Amino acid sequence: MQLNAKIPEGPIEKKWDQHRFNLKLVNPANKRKYTILVVGTGLAGGAASATLAELGYNVKSFCFQDSPRRAHSIAAQGGINAAKNYQNDGDSIYRLFYDTVKGGDYRAREANVYRLAQISVNIIDQCAAQGVPFAREYGGVLANRSFGGAQVSRTFYARGQTGQQLLLGAYQALERQIGLGKVKMYPRTEMIDLIVVDGKARGLITRNLITGALETHLGDAVVLASGGYGNVFFLSTNAKGSNATAIWRAHKRGALFGNPCFTQIHPTCIPVSGDYQSKLTLMSESLRNDGRIWVPVTAGDTRAPELIPEGERDYYLERRYPSFGNLVPRDVASRAAKAVCDEGRGVGPTRLGVYLDFSDAIRRLGKAAIAERYGNLFDMYERITGDDPYSVPMRIYPAIHYTMGGLWVDYNLMSTIPGMFVLGEANFSDHGANRLGASALMQGLADGYFIIPYTIGDYLASTKLDRVDDLHPAVRDAERDAGERLNKLLATSGSRTVDSFHRELGKIMWEHCGMARNAAGLRGALARIPELREQFHRDVRVSGTGTGLNQELEKAARVADFFELAELMCRDALDREESCGGHFREEHQTPEGEARRDDQGFSYVAAWAWRGEGKAQELFKEPLQFNEVHPTQRSYK
Repeated sequence: MQLNAKIPEGPIEKKWDQHRFNLKLVNPANKRKYTILVVGTGLAGGAASATLAELGYNVKSFCFQDSPRRAHSIAAQGGINAAKNYQNDGDSIYRLFYDTVKGGDYRAREANVYRLAQISVNIIDQCAAQGVPFAREYGGVLANRSFGGAQVSRTFYARGQTGQQLLLGAYQALERQIGLGKVKMYPRTEMIDLIVVDGKARGLITRNLITGALETHLGDAVVLASGGYGNVFFLSTNAKGSNATAIWRAHKRGALFGNPCFTQIHPTCIPVSGDYQSKLTLMSESLRNDGRIWVPVTAGDTRAPELIPEGERDYYLERRYPSFGNLVPRDVASRAAKAVCDEGRGVGPTRLGVYLDFSDAIRRLGKAAIAERYGNLFDMYERITGDDPYSVPMRIYPAIHYTMGGLWVDYNLMSTIPGMFVLGEANFSDHGANRLGASALMQGLADGYFIIPYTIGDYLASTKLDRVDDLHPAVRDAERDAGERLNKLLATSGSRTVDSFHRELGKIMWEHCGMARNAAGLRGALARIPELREQFHRDVRVSGTGTGLNQELEKAARVADFFELAELMCRDALDREESCGGHFREEHQTPEGEARRDDQGFSYVAAWAWRGEGKAQELFKEPLQFNEVHPTQRSYK
């Protein structure tokens, strides 16, 4: 298979504008003839559904939550990047582009990243017009704050609930189109298979999570905006419902999977407190603007933080990275936290934690100023831990967060299945090996509001689409496959719960494909995962039936997909003999313990093709070319 990214010719600053002009258009009278199926109602999916319907297309929108307002985008806290340069501190579209390519450790496609930086300035205007209550300076202009991986202030925010406020803006636009009859909303509905007819994506098999009924939906194009796959690790910052089923079903129908081993570890999470936990809680990266991260100088120091004098504290990020300090990118901060804990200098009951201390900022700015900036985050921390972060330092430790890997897409955001487009975290395209903070919201809205309306129109205007109905053999095959897969899980009648298998898989992944990876550990994981998967299909217990509400069946189907995805992640990590961004192979590091890339051998997107049950996946490579930002050893010192 030849991968064609369809990157336009010409100077990078003109590629998107020229490309938009060259794309074919669907005239307004013809748009109403097309039906587009959109899976996911977060920022990418909600924005896409609202915008496509506003243009005149008929849209069917699917979410497994009871309302689009509960999409996981709501959990984003710290902000959204945009190159507005309101602070007059040297920012520009090119600098945002540069920081994002560098922050991704030179494993992202330049053209996609530059387009993202260009569109960022339009996103803020769009959202402000929708009424998103961004923080403002005293004079009324929109405020900005700093985030990791940048030396300018370009992050727009709404206290610590930016994702929620942005989602409400997209939700209102979506609800307007629902009211006008241009969007048909399907809540509590999960995509469980993709219908491919004559090589093109033409529909979905879904399951009604209330009645259990399998339903068929046909259309002219499919948009997947279903988020990432961090829950393969069991413990992550994602909502428990977040899963990989939509993209994994598409992958098994022919969509290549890009860079599956690129997962992000967020450095600022509340540490694990016991085996009973089902998820972890994120503390926004924005806290690193005013919070200082430290551990005791001496290993094994168990004194309370207020009893440790200043001279016996190691502000290790400020010491190691004086230029960026506490605002180094997430992968760098996470590995540094792991290193000091491995030295025996971790804090808290498990010794897997570091302090995030606001005492200096409170003395300098006053408690009221800190409360105004981070009050809801401090309240959340206190409710979870019982500690008051105004008086004692927070304890944080890295955790699985975002996934940079996802389905491979070209410049038009179309997968290797014609007619199937992939947006937001569900695709691989913009972040390389490490996402900079506040860029996820930026990508989701750019894809949904400003890119897909152009590129999907070009596909529809350029493609002859024959009529397809429920009797088509491809539709019948997909319906049969979906039913058999669920019935097999219900018929197992084993002795172990779904969660017990998922938790065991998560431990394997965290230990061997988490913050640090090595060849021996990955080979061990690749031996253990198939054994555990076989045991799962032989011994899992799924209570209830396929009719009606059955959350155990939901979880079992998702965990079955996680087993297959986990194996691919480990295979991809073993194949990539370098360290870059969130992929840290212990065999490939500098004497200072930083990631060491191999640009000669691995400057490519790894795109994997499904070849059938029990068969090894096949690797295809999209070479990455850097004409604007030349790869160097990343340094934040």
